[in-house]
Amino acid sequence: MSPNCQLKLGQTLKDLEGVVISADALHTQREHAQYLHSRKAHYVLTVKANQPKLHDQLCTLPWKQVRAGHKTHETANGREIARTVKCVSVAAGIKFPHAAQAAQITRKSRPLGTRKWSTETVHIVTSLAPAAGKPELIGSLIRGHWGIENGLHWRRDVTWREDSSQVRRGNAPRVMASLRNIAITILRLEGETNLAKATRGARNYPDRALKLAGLTTS
Repeated sequence: MSPNCQLKLGQTLKDLEGVVISADALHTQREHAQYLHSRKAHYVLTVKANQPKLHDQLCTLPWKQVRAGHKTHETANGREIARTVKCVSVAAGIKFPHAAQAAQITRKSRPLGTRKWSTETVHIVTSLAPAAGKPELIGSLIRGHWGIENGLHWRRDVTWREDSSQVRRGNAPRVMASLRNIAITILRLEGETNLAKATRGARNYPDRALKLAGLTTS
């Protein structure tokens, strides 16, 4: 299985060898990296301020001296978007388990017909070595991850009105977010493409909803 493959429908979590796992900053934890390495998987992780030492290490790398490895330019959703990906080997310099490369992704965007750009810079750490983790691949993986994240959050916020939820204390918001994610995954695996319609169906026929989750009332 090649390093840039995706986890396929029906493939069990036992089969992680060669799979590349992307995750946001919440999951950029040493334990997670060690676990994936033990399963012979690779990781591509976003690094933010919740890991201050690692974030500082990546920010202070000599990015100005690193040539852009991949660039894209497109128009989407009424905006002009330019992305630049730089990668640098960090095997000996970054104190994060099994890190082989760091990446800096710069995203510039502006509404069509305007001249002012907004810029966002994100840093990445990955276990993919330079030969396997080319800048184009790293950029594609992160972009795909953001696309999934944005779509998932949009569904939770708009269809299920997550932002209006009164569940706000302790770990309850995270638990509810996880349950919503599980529900969305179940509906997608069942072939549902209209989440709002599927949600109404599950609400009106709770026995069907329990059956989809593998539960029975007997």
